[in-house]
Amino acid sequence: MLKSKDIMLRTHVSDLKGKISEQVRVEGFVQARRDQGGIKFLVVRDVTGTVQAIVTRQNGEVFDEVAKLTLESVIDLTGMIKEQKQAPGGFEIEIEALKVLSVAEPLPIPVVEEKSGGEVDAALRFDYRWLDLRKPEKLKIFKVWTALEKGFRKYFSDNGYVQVYSPSIMGTASEGGSEVFEVQYFDRKGYLAQSPQFYKQLAQSAGFEKVFMVGPVFRAEPSFTTRHMTEFTGWDFELSYIDSHEDIMQAEEAMLVEAFKTVKEEVMPELEIPTVPFPRMTMNEAKLKLKQVGVPSDKAGDFSSEEERELGRLVKEETGHDFVFVTEYGSAYRAFYHMRPEADQTVTKSYDLIYKGLEITTGAQREHRPAILKQQAQEKGIPTDQLESYFSFFRYGCPPHGGAGIGPGRIIMKLLDLESVKEATFLPRDVRRLTP
Repeated sequence: MLKSKDIMLRTHVSDLKGKISEQVRVEGFVQARRDQGGIKFLVVRDVTGTVQAIVTRQNGEVFDEVAKLTLESVIDLTGMIKEQKQAPGGFEIEIEALKVLSVAEPLPIPVVEEKSGGEVDAALRFDYRWLDLRKPEKLKIFKVWTALEKGFRKYFSDNGYVQVYSPSIMGTASEGGSEVFEVQYFDRKGYLAQSPQFYKQLAQSAGFEKVFMVGPVFRAEPSFTTRHMTEFTGWDFELSYIDSHEDIMQAEEAMLVEAFKTVKEEVMPELEIPTVPFPRMTMNEAKLKLKQVGVPSDKAGDFSSEEERELGRLVKEETGHDFVFVTEYGSAYRAFYHMRPEADQTVTKSYDLIYKGLEITTGAQREHRPAILKQQAQEKGIPTDQLESYFSFFRYGCPPHGGAGIGPGRIIMKLLDLESVKEATFLPRDVRRLTP
């Protein structure tokens, strides 16, 4: 067994190949174990990869210890790196000493799927999410998340944006409607934020000019689709002194290019970087295009899932692009704070960004004139007395501004071709799930 005087620095699996004929120390999970007469084989996994390790009967104490190991137990082993052409990677560790750091009980779900076995039910996998996440392909999801956000932050840092942090408990529902979680806040009601929208706008009134945010978003919608959750991470940005929502679209496409470049450099060298400008079309143009190929429309001012998928396919076929901006959404279907063109009050200066047939962003120029803002809220039937605090943001001077809310989980879902946005989420929350 290992003794304190024998302890050496740990080596990650990814660094072992350069240490042939050296003694190394490796810590990780027991991914597999098999016996072959007087030799026992282990596959040990750490965050960087897997390595094969062997022990022979001659090393009696360790040989017996390996025989008792359960799958996914955590071990600390020391041994010599030897070339072995038949082993994965062309080398293996001859175990000299071993310590069991944590014994695993029988697994409720497999960490490594058996080739002959069926797919484990998704609900069961999420019940044991910490085991499900041990799979290397799951780790890749969050490496992509990390790189994507790194590029997102780089763009905003390079372009003079300030990061701000908004509260998740609000006194007023930020988007209106019934899709809010009501909470008891001492002697009054509070709401979990549907977006940081109001606070992004407050930052413009404060004169910050350019801000971005990363934080939780809560939606009390009883949806059971592959793209909806009751809580998700949102990326938001807002900027002042704009001429129209076109300024917002240009900022977002530049940000996404930077984010994709970072993913390509750090995780996915095969990733194709989108070209700018992204394709653009109005809602009416998109509806006409869909009608021409026989896709039915449920409502004039929005898209069904089928319409989004088909529009993504058509744009890819016609332009080779995975992204498309859809603009000029009808004012009847958009939030009261979206600005409307003076020449046509039936539409808004807003857009959605669709990526591979899935909406990932809603953006708009905001209405910053308090009288018009209040009028538009009244037209929507929203009790304006509940919005007085919000209206006050604009009474003491506020520059024209706009911004967007982005669903990075949906980007990851489509970028990695995952079946659900929940697969792209560390610990998903939906109508039925509050654990783990």
